[in-house]
Amino acid sequence: MKCIFCGCKDSKVIDSRYVEESNSIRRRRECLNPECQKRFNTYETVEILPIMVIKNDQSRQEFNSMKMKQGIMRACEKRPVSVAQIDEMVNEIEKQIQNSLKQEITTKEIGEIIMEKLKKLDEVSYIRFASVYRKFTDITHFMEFIKEFENIINK
Repeated sequence: MKCIFCGCKDSKVIDSRYVEESNSIRRRRECLNPECQKRFNTYETVEILPIMVIKNDQSRQEFNSMKMKQGIMRACEKRPVSVAQIDEMVNEIEKQIQNSLKQEITTKEIGEIIMEKLKKLDEVSYIRFASVYRKFTDITHFMEFIKEFENIINK
């Protein structure tokens, strides 16, 4: 790493710390030039490749975790689910999608992941999200979904 004071290309790492807010690593460095020996900080972050979302009409747009968060927040409205729990869920889902190493993912796959997480977090929020996501056309389809959900819970 090049010294920001003298331009020397040699430095040593004195300390490394994980910075949770920015998901990066802060490194404290010292210049190895005997005439300089000044200390400075550098930050390393992981380069994340953009993931494209394939929508139902086959159009593509870049993955946006804020859209996902808004949908989850709508489903959790007036429920005993904290913003911290929603943020944690969004981060878990985003990591799961990033770790899949796919460059494209369908909205259907994202919806299924969200539903799986919501099922564990809050049943009412899960049903709310599913009713919008699955686009129930009438009460019969919705009742079939509820019965299926009851069977899963009662197992």
